[in-house]
Amino acid sequence: MRKFNMAFPAARALWPYTFALFLLLALGACSSLRLAYNHGDTLLYWWLDGYVDLDREQKTQVRKDIDQLFQWHRTSQLQDYAQLLQTGQQRHLNNPTDTASLRASWGEVRQRMQVLLLHAVPELADLLRSLRPEQIRSMEKKFAANNAEFRDKYMRGDIATQQKARFQQALDQFELWFGDFSRTQEAQIRQLSDARPLLTSQLLEERMRRQSEIVALARKIQQEQPGRVATMELLRQLINDTFRQMESGPRAPALVEYEESTVQMVLGVIQLSTTSQKAHAQHRIQDCIHDLKVLAQEGHSSRP
Repeated sequence: MRKFNMAFPAARALWPYTFALFLLLALGACSSLRLAYNHGDTLLYWWLDGYVDLDREQKTQVRKDIDQLFQWHRTSQLQDYAQLLQTGQQRHLNNPTDTASLRASWGEVRQRMQVLLLHAVPELADLLRSLRPEQIRSMEKKFAANNAEFRDKYMRGDIATQQKARFQQALDQFELWFGDFSRTQEAQIRQLSDARPLLTSQLLEERMRRQSEIVALARKIQQEQPGRVATMELLRQLINDTFRQMESGPRAPALVEYEESTVQMVLGVIQLSTTSQKAHAQHRIQDCIHDLKVLAQEGHSSRP
């Protein structure tokens, strides 16, 4: 379900190791959800290796950790994701005027993301304690490359150009759910998209701030070599502080404004969609719910 991931652009820099998994499971394209999930351990491994260039010993441990993370996630989280989708389907497609309910859904997604991150703390702590200085530099370079890509994709040209690029991204995601839109509908969606504040620079600044905190923590752990328990506590503090910053940090008012405008855009698209388009979305959601339940059952069946 890639549809609503535009609501959390500032969060994408946080712990690619686990957030990538969350997006894969909860916000990925449902047309291939089971296929993606069943190959997710490999995808997640290569994602992480792309950041820090794992050595042989780390590779062995990381693969083991990822296997355990997926087993936990299959058996304890996927049914909950299916229920979240079921509730969202009933709340939003059937009642596209309930802004408070859709706003609450953002909070529920964030809460589940936080659960996933906190569950992975022991494994993340072990990895951080094993990083060498050159691997931390590799992570820093990867962050910089990602930021350059972000600028190229979302900050090129004048405001009108940036709004057009943002609209096209939103339209592509909505079409995954509702199918094709008419030109009249596209024009309406463009108006809804342009009504959102253009916070690209602020979002990039927030993204870079979090990246800097991650790199600083990795260097602190590498230099001071705290024990595993102390490292886990530092990680929990950073994760919990990140989520607090979303709600009460200096950029929180702007992020709340952006989130509220995104809520209005989503509801507006639901309202302008035709009966057949809503049916298309209902079918896609049901496919996702079915796949999540099957994946969860497979997880229980494979337990020793």
